[in-house]
Amino acid sequence: MSLRLYDTGTRSIRDFQPRNPGRVGVYLCGLTVQGPPHIGHLRSGVSYDVLIRWLRRSGYDVTYVRNVTDVDDKILVRGEEQGRPWWAIAYENERKLSAAYHSLNVAPPTYEPRATGHVTQMTDLIATLIERGHAYATDAGDVWFSVSSWADYGQLSHRRPEDMLSSPEAGAKRDSRDFGLWKAHKPGEPEDAAWTSPWGPGRPGWHIECSAMARRYLGDAFDIHGGGTDIMFPHHENELAQSRAAGLGFAKYWVHNGMLNLSGTKMSKSLGNTLSVAALGEKGFSAAAIRYYLTSVQYRSPVDFSEDALAEAQAAFERLSNLVHRTVEALGADAVIGGALAPEFTAAMDDDLNTPAAVAVIHDMARQANAALDSASHHGDDAAAARAGAGVRAMLDQLGLDPLDPHWDDPGDAKLTGAVDALVKLALEQRADARARKDYAAADRIRDDLAHAGITVKDTPRGPVWTVD
Repeated sequence: MSLRLYDTGTRSIRDFQPRNPGRVGVYLCGLTVQGPPHIGHLRSGVSYDVLIRWLRRSGYDVTYVRNVTDVDDKILVRGEEQGRPWWAIAYENERKLSAAYHSLNVAPPTYEPRATGHVTQMTDLIATLIERGHAYATDAGDVWFSVSSWADYGQLSHRRPEDMLSSPEAGAKRDSRDFGLWKAHKPGEPEDAAWTSPWGPGRPGWHIECSAMARRYLGDAFDIHGGGTDIMFPHHENELAQSRAAGLGFAKYWVHNGMLNLSGTKMSKSLGNTLSVAALGEKGFSAAAIRYYLTSVQYRSPVDFSEDALAEAQAAFERLSNLVHRTVEALGADAVIGGALAPEFTAAMDDDLNTPAAVAVIHDMARQANAALDSASHHGDDAAAARAGAGVRAMLDQLGLDPLDPHWDDPGDAKLTGAVDALVKLALEQRADARARKDYAAADRIRDDLAHAGITVKDTPRGPVWTVD
């Protein structure tokens, strides 16, 4: 059986057939980096990491794009609240997001574009929509998509346009259902949060960002568009409408992951009910256990988080990890190399990434492996024990959970990275103070000390940006 995926657009499980044989283009809506990530955010990254791994295991050449929204009303508000540049907040939280993904063994995407780097592509797409009669500019410099101009609006979320609520900005547009493509710069907003456009200075709306970036890296049409069910409407609905209205084929399949809830409510910074990987680590939960917990539930199912459930997941993963290590201790490291995936595991993964069934297969084989190891200690049946142990490791590896992967011993976790970020931030603040009092020698010493530590500081019109060499 080949891969079958649930397509939200058709509300059905469909055979996966890419547009171009052997090649797959995937776009996942990333995060708006107005604050640090929590595990609710990370579920999407883990779910699509499993998908990408399986597509590549199935022989596809995958181009995977996951964007970062690094300019947004919420980011500007955070900057004003904290008395800091909005772009500094975005960059700091982007680094924390990358560290959190790394801690859970989520592989980097092929491309991770930032919204601020693609404004030209966005304005070009907006201009096309205006030319085709699907968008209009106001005297204030805003540009709106005309929902009434697109008869298929609502086909993804299955909502009727007439049932949609008016937005608070309804008075600025022709129809209360219309959504923003370009936001005119307003008095009091940071001057560096505005870009030039045919309609005046401003910044792009949220929805147009993803349409433009998906087109830039995957072309006018691609295979899979992903994201959480919480942004199916309005974000994905608006993406689909504006992209098709501009003449683009856009996504062939829509794949949405379920939410991670806390006490029945979606994790949200605005509600204050969030948990980070680092916070869970302080409670004794390993990053591998968190990934196992997120992976052992089918990606479309909602998860009601509890520490008891996470503790059970940690115990279950430790049993599997112990089995792999036991096999190595008994038979040597070579015994668990090159294991085969059980046919039942492959069938489960091809069945809309049915990871609960796949994990059940792993546990069943682990029981066989333990029994074979017990038998080997008495009767010398090493081959059976090695096959079972190697199979367990191979299947865990396919889920990003290989117990022997050095990644799980990597000290570069989110907590350590956060400490490094804080120290570099402090050094840069001291450097800025030195430059402000015209003590350029002290400023240069700080920069040189950071360089000797492997941290390169580059001054830009928007402030210093640093990278680790």
